[in-house]
Order: sequence, then C-alpha cells, then structure tokens
Amino acid sequence: MALASIVESVLGTDLPVAIRAYDGSALGPPDAAATIVLRSPDALRRIVTAPNELGFARAYVAGDLDVEGDIFAALSLRDRLPDVRLHVAQIAAVARELGIRNLRPLPPPPEEARLRGRRHSIERDRAAISHHYDVSNEFYRLILGPSLTYSCAVFSDENMSLEDAQASKYELVSRKLGLRPGMRLLDVGCGWGGMVLHAATHHGVDAVGVTISEQQVDLATKRVADAGLAGRVEIRNQDYRAIADGPYDAICSIGMFEHVGEARLAEYFGRLFELLAPGARLLNHGISRPARVRGGGGARAGLRATVGTGTRARFSRSGFIERYVFPDGELHEVGRVVSIVQQAGFEVRHVESLREHYAKTLRCWVANLEGAWDEAVALVGPARARIWRLYMAGSAVNFEANRTQVHQILAVKPDRGASGMPLRPGWDRTPLTSPTG
Repeated sequence: MALASIVESVLGTDLPVAIRAYDGSALGPPDAAATIVLRSPDALRRIVTAPNELGFARAYVAGDLDVEGDIFAALSLRDRLPDVRLHVAQIAAVARELGIRNLRPLPPPPEEARLRGRRHSIERDRAAISHHYDVSNEFYRLILGPSLTYSCAVFSDENMSLEDAQASKYELVSRKLGLRPGMRLLDVGCGWGGMVLHAATHHGVDAVGVTISEQQVDLATKRVADAGLAGRVEIRNQDYRAIADGPYDAICSIGMFEHVGEARLAEYFGRLFELLAPGARLLNHGISRPARVRGGGGARAGLRATVGTGTRARFSRSGFIERYVFPDGELHEVGRVVSIVQQAGFEVRHVESLREHYAKTLRCWVANLEGAWDEAVALVGPARARIWRLYMAGSAVNFEANRTQVHQILAVKPDRGASGMPLRPGWDRTPLTSPTG
C-alpha cells in the first residue's frame, strides 16, 4: 500500500498542503504553498509509537519528517488532526509497510528536555531556563535582531520595523511605570538587558536586572558595559526568590511570568509586593490562556497536532512545547492572575491585551530565522533550528486565532490608600516612537 494512501486515510482528501513520502508516492495539490515530507520509515515509527502529537514532534525534530515551503500553510493541518490518534486499521497498514518488528519505539531526539527534581524548585527552574535560553546568544541575536528582545513588541502601524516596535514596547512599559530620573527599577527576568538599558538611557533610572540564564547574564553585562552604564545598571544571576535588597521604586517583569508556575503565583507576587516601596508600581507582562468555554472547544490553546494541547495551565506533558521548548512552562487566565495580584496586596490599575502584536512579532522572528537558515543551523544544529521554526510559527498562529493571549497588568502598592496614579493615564494617547539619544 502506498504511503500516500495511508496518510490520506488519516488526513482525508482535499488537503491544503502536499504530502511526499520516501517511497515516491504523493498527494495534495501540485502548487501547494507547503509540502510535508516523510523522509524515512522512522517518521512512521515515531508517529505510531508515541502518543498524540509527540510522535509527529519527534519525527520533525529528528528530521524524519520535514516541512518545505510556507510553514504557516503547513500548520493549517492542525485542524485535520484534533486528537492526533491513528485508528487500528491505520496502525495495521503502517505495520504491514514497515514490518511488525520495526514498530518498536525509537529513542527520542537528544534535544528533548529531561528535568529532575521538584517542579518549580529553584534548582529545577534553573535547568528549565537553561534548556531554553542557554542555547546560543548569537542564535538569539539572529532571530530577535539587534535589540535582543525576546518578548512581544508594540507596533503603532503595520509598517513599523521590529526594532522600533521593541523600543516602543520598552517605552510603553516605562510610561506605565512612571519612570523618572533617580528612581530604582528592578527587572525580573531581564533577558539580555533590553529594558534596563532603555530605562537607564532614556529615563535616568538606576536599574537592576536579574535572570538565571548564565548566557544572558554574560551578554547583558557586556551590553551594559558597552553602553557606558556599568555604574547605573547591574545584571545579576539571581532567582526572584533570592532578591532581598528592596525597596524599589518600580518593578517590571516582561516575558518571565510563564516560568513561575501555578503553585508559585502567590509567592511570586507576594515577593514583588515586599520589594516595592509604598506607592510604587508593578508591570507584569506575560503570555496567558483564554478562559475555558463551557461545552465548547473555542478556547483551546496550543497547536493541537503540532505544538501542544492545553486549556490546562500546564503545557501538555506529552506535547512539543513541554518537551522541546518551555519545559515546566505554565499559562494562566488573565482574570485569575488579576485576582492573585490583588490578593498579594496590590491594586490593579490597568490591563492591556497585546495579542495581535505578539503574532506580528513572531512572524518577524520566523522571517529572520528562515532568512538566515544556514547560519542558524551552523550555530545550533538542524534539530534546534527546526524546533524554533515550528514553535514560533505555531505560536504566531495561536495568537492570531485567540488560542493564546498576552497581557500587561499594571498594579500599584497602595500608600495608605493613595495610588499615586494620574486621573487619566497618558501612555495610550501619545504616539510611541523609537526614542533617540
């Protein structure tokens, strides 16, 4: 039986993409924007012997299955595979094709995360962060661009460049926090230092950035020195639970919140509350999930067959994201986060969704990666390059479809009931442009 016929029995006819198998069989439109390529029998072995989308993910990471052409067009297949399960007849057809003895599971690709210890302990969190961020600073620079900003940009229009949009995001955060010269800012999960550099340069603050990625600490420290800000900006290799040098006049956390974990949310916001001076503000910027919809699948997060399931807070333990991208990552519904922030003692003053902005940001990153593919492969190897291509493209599709969201939550630590907030904030009325200087 031709492999294309087996695939057709799983996916159906009238496919939006083409399929090409190692036995020479093919199906789908000849002018398709994308082609799914089964390069070896190992692709079938992985799909049959691993649950849900994990087999597809392993086949793709290992190079047994590949995507040629438009990765976004290929992701349209996710709607054909809501559960990614083969029926008995399909498994039997694969067994006849490969031989029953060849249906033993293959070892997973070495890029698959294998964490040990208690979930969200300091030690395990360091291992999870290292798995994702300690890949290659140059690889991240290639994808993210010169700003080295690994979070949602803010675009004022469709033609705004990624660099200007990232500067716009930092300026938006600065305005929401009310940064002024002489203030002391803490950036929790500072990445490669973009926010603290912006705040010190354009708003005159003294800043501390903390991260538990060793490679981020090394490069962020160098960037601070190169900017001539070593006396005003400090980069630390430090977990948020170990910070003890408050009070700070403002705290931001941009794109780190996804690593905290459901069980640690109250501790996280409680710690930040303790570190802030009365009247000071907190800006938490994090990816979130939609609320569950009773009796329907409209709020399903994840890429189903490709990137992950998950209306649950945690990413699916058997999914691509959990195994290869963000081990121990957890997403939370924004309403629940707001409640926990207020239970910690804060007054929440403003919530803003930037969902469409993150989709556009991710598409820019995918374009950067694909435009320098050979260099990316030379830096981190073909498997990791494929992982990042799939995860970023899939995430863009999720944000566009409202299966994933991102919110900025602005809160204040009240000072005897006073918020210190303006009657009407000005950050949403003044055009945000890339600052100079």
